[in-house]
This record gives sequence, C-alpha cells and structure tokens, in this order.
Amino acid sequence: MQSIFGTDGIRGRFDKELSYTLAYKVGYALGVTAKTNNPILLGRDTRVSGCILLEAISRGINAAGKEFIYLGICPTPAIPYLIKKKDFSSGIMISASHNPPEYNGIKIFDNNGEKIKKEFENKIGLILETSKKLKISTFKKTSIRENNDLFNIYTEGLINTMGDDNLYGMKIILDTCYGSATTCAADIFKKLGANVKVINNEQDGFKINLNCGSTCLDPLIKAIKENNADMGFSFDGDADRVIGVDSKGNILDGDHILFLWGRELLQEKLLTNNTIISTKMANLGFENTWHKIGGILHRTEVGDKFVFEAIREKKALLGGEQSGHILSKINNFCGDGILTAIQISKYCKKKNISLRSWLNSSFLPYPQKLTNIFLNFDFKNIDISYKDFINETIESFSNIKKDNCRVYIRPSGTEPVLRILVEAQNKKEVDYLSTTITTELSSKISRISKTF
Repeated sequence: MQSIFGTDGIRGRFDKELSYTLAYKVGYALGVTAKTNNPILLGRDTRVSGCILLEAISRGINAAGKEFIYLGICPTPAIPYLIKKKDFSSGIMISASHNPPEYNGIKIFDNNGEKIKKEFENKIGLILETSKKLKISTFKKTSIRENNDLFNIYTEGLINTMGDDNLYGMKIILDTCYGSATTCAADIFKKLGANVKVINNEQDGFKINLNCGSTCLDPLIKAIKENNADMGFSFDGDADRVIGVDSKGNILDGDHILFLWGRELLQEKLLTNNTIISTKMANLGFENTWHKIGGILHRTEVGDKFVFEAIREKKALLGGEQSGHILSKINNFCGDGILTAIQISKYCKKKNISLRSWLNSSFLPYPQKLTNIFLNFDFKNIDISYKDFINETIESFSNIKKDNCRVYIRPSGTEPVLRILVEAQNKKEVDYLSTTITTELSSKISRISKTF
C-alpha cells in the first residue's frame, strides 16, 4: 500500500492529487479512528479550494458518526494549541503551507495536539483502501459557522507569552502573504504596543504565497527600507513559519533564529545537555559555531514532525528548521511563526539591541546553494527498480564530503521536485559542485522519465 502522506500530511494540487472524494474519506477515516466522542477541530488557510475541502472533510466526519467544530481561517498552530487546551479528539488543518494557490493539503493532529505518527497514518491509509466504494453522503446540513471564542483563546495565549513585557517603541513590518496570519498577526503586535505596518494583509486565496511571504522576502525588505522600520517578519501561508529581516535587509532565517535564541537559553543554563535540534538542511556555519560555544546540534530528516520526535527523545527545549519553522517549550512545541516573531522582538527589546546588531553577533553562514529538479512523475509511486536506481545515484553524490563541505539530496515530501543542497566555505566550490551534480542527476532522471 503506497502512502498518501508526505513529510507534512497530505498535499497536492486541488482536484488532481487532492480531490473532494479523498478529503471526504480522510474525514470519515479520522472520525472512525478518533479515540473519543469529543468533537474534531477543523481550520483552514485562505485558499479558494479550502471551502470545498472543508465541506468534504466535515461531511466525512459526520458520516462516521462524529461531530466537528470549525475554527475558521486560522494559523495552523491554533489547531494543536486548542486541542490540548479544550480536549478535542483530534484536529485537521486544511493548508498547503508555503506552496502556491493551486495546491492544498490536509494536516492531521491527534488528541495530544501532535502531528500523527506513521502508525496512525497507516490506519487512515488502510481505511481509505477499504472504503473505495464508500458512498459520499449528500444529506443537507446547516452552514458551517466559525467559532470566534475559541480563536480568541488562541490569540490571547500568544499575547500572554510576553508576560509583563511589551514592544512599545518598536517599528515593525509584517508580511502576512494573504494567508492565515491576516487573521491576527497585526492585532497581536499592536496590542503588545508595537508600531505596526502590514503588507499583503487581505485574505486572498488567489494570491497566497505568490511573490510574498517567507519564500519571497523582496516586498518585506522594500517595506522596511521605505518605512525606516526596525525589523520585519514574513510568514508563510498557514503562519507556522516565519523569516525575519533587519533594518538593512539582512535575513534572519531559521538557522539564525535557533542560534540566537539558543545562545540566550545556553547562557541562562536552560538547555538540556546544551542541545538544540535542527535538520539536515541546517547550515554548516551554524553547526560549527554552535559547537564552538559549547552547544550540541542534533540533526534530523527534514520535517517538523521529525524535529519534534527528536526534541522529545533528547528532552530538548528548542528546535526547528532553516525554513523558519521553530518549535519551543513555550507553547508545547506547536511550531508557530507569530509566537517566534514575538519572542525575537521581545529579546531585542529586553536586551535593548537592534535586530541588526543582534544578527551581526550570529554565526557566519557557509555559502549554500539549493537547486530543485522538477519531476514529471510521483517519486513515491514509481517502479521499485527506478526508485532504487535514483536512490543509489543520490547516495553516490551525497557521499561527496570534504572538510567543511556537504552535499544533501532528497525528494521533497510536499512537491514533485528533487532538492539538491550544496554548501562549503568556498563559494566557487559550491557553484561547481551544484552545477555538476544537478546536470548529471537531471540527465539520469530524464532518461528514466522517457521509459514511463
């Protein structure tokens, strides 16, 4: 049985890989496997297809004899936060995170507010397999209403993480990328006293993540410079990630956030075994500098659920990804871009330091180049012999290791691409290796593709 789950739930283009029927069956399967009769919590980002998938999932849940509560358009971390707070049986977030508008996804959380594990995925997959002839219910149902009271509990929880501190006197730009952060990011920062300007703040599912947000920082950098702001933060479509930018346009990515935040905790002797968790995408400059100041960096496969598993195993207090997905003890490791932005702002205020100065005290990143090879086939579902050949090729290139040089290649778990990361102290070596590997790997994959 081929799994429909990637590194972060189920994801694909709406009405192609991710259909109404599939969403209905996922809702049904979750309803069947729910351990209690407590309602299932649902939320979504602003994508146009979100309304259709919400209807499908909710009908599937009802067909399984279970109830749901709809939170509305919301950041993904609101779902796990409220599951734990209000004892929901499980939850679903309808979002494709940083992907463009034509994509959507289904992220599933268990009764502990954690992303479901492989065995749970397999249970749902088995139900989907055995319910191929499941008749989709067409009974009439009342309109799905948002629960604003629950949403307010989530936003108040974020504000309360500041304690008695505030952000008065700080001029901050937020790019909410037409997505989930439009619901609350600006209001939260204003309530904390910041002077806030927001860009791309309409709830527009046709524009979500397009030329904005955490994967395109140009609009934020421009707005910071035009408004002479102290700093800015750019979220992805479902607001579980954030990338910061200082007053001069320098980028505070997830590696820098982990290093600077981790260093504060290290100095306060709060880190278990001086350990923070990151992934195989983390910059070598970050790892080497962290080691020099007495820290330990534990790497995992790419995906916040792998980071979370390692956090629990190592009893760590902080972890995350270079892409800006940060997990901290503050909110029980529900990766939350808005929370991260608040905490970075809070540190700057308490230390009486600009983000620019703080970032200047961080590590010096090694030159790093990430290249994507687009695949015209589903890597998970190709013939095993082809998959083995590609994996062997990837492994041979990944074994190119020298002092202060690293190659990491992996199929994306959310898009039909192969990601090639090359980093080294010498930029010319990075460019040479990246071009060589990409060319050779593209050629081999192209030959395989012609046999399909």
